[in-house]
Amino acid sequence: MKLVQHLLERKGSELISIVQDASVFDAIKLMADHTVGSLLIMDGDDLKGIVTERDYARKVIIKGRSSESTPVCDIMSTDLVTATPQQTVNECMGLMSERRIRHLPILADGKVVGMISVGDLVQAIISDQQEEIEQLEQYISG
Repeated sequence: MKLVQHLLERKGSELISIVQDASVFDAIKLMADHTVGSLLIMDGDDLKGIVTERDYARKVIIKGRSSESTPVCDIMSTDLVTATPQQTVNECMGLMSERRIRHLPILADGKVVGMISVGDLVQAIISDQQEEIEQLEQYISG
């Protein structure tokens, strides 16, 4: 089974982040510009939290708050679930399913080295299964 490290090598390790005093509007615009569903909240190299489209929907829209005047720190999640590059895709899928999250920051030696989503994990699992099917077909056909 593939490791998270292999996913990051294929995906790249570009980190899309914002500072905690930025407005929610700026965060949502940044997500839209990069076609992502979450942002890391960083203070230099320190991971402070994560903000997602779900946070926006539940903590801004539904509560009638203004995205221009609400700072990201008011809606970000700080009780973070993280993984390491040495964990397997299956371990991360289980962790994300158990905690009901869609995005997982990846840390090595306490520093953020990437971010993976449920979609990244599903793609990796499908790829692994396809490779296994091809190997079995080759074995059967001799």
